[in-house]
Amino acid sequence: MQIQIRELQEEDTKALAQIEEEAFSMPWSEQDFKELLKHPYCFYLVALAEGRIAGCCGFTNICHEANIDNVVVAGQYRNLGIAQAMLGELIKRGDGMGVEAYTLEVRASNVPAIHIYEKAGFRSEGIRPGFYEKPREDALIMWRR
Repeated sequence: MQIQIRELQEEDTKALAQIEEEAFSMPWSEQDFKELLKHPYCFYLVALAEGRIAGCCGFTNICHEANIDNVVVAGQYRNLGIAQAMLGELIKRGDGMGVEAYTLEVRASNVPAIHIYEKAGFRSEGIRPGFYEKPREDALIMWRR
């Protein structure tokens, strides 16, 4: 399967909102994704598989530190290396923009995501107690420096 990774465009937002709805208990809306496009400090990529939106990831860049706000892959495209590919491209592009460090939060129980982040060089450096809702759960704070 051929995967294409490119920058988020407005026409991607509806499909991404649908992927979010299926993946998360507190999904981002189509409008949330559209808002990202208005901010020069936000940078998002989408992955296309078989010509369809398969997922996205992106960050908010503040003072050369990027907070990875979202990584999501549609259910039918999981376990195919798409999240890893998007994350690698996101870091490559962020480095080119002068990002010096990356951080993210991940549910403490989300072992598959933690594994992907560790493969990309992230390390757990703390816990945010009760960070997530629906269900309530701690978040691991991970950094790549």
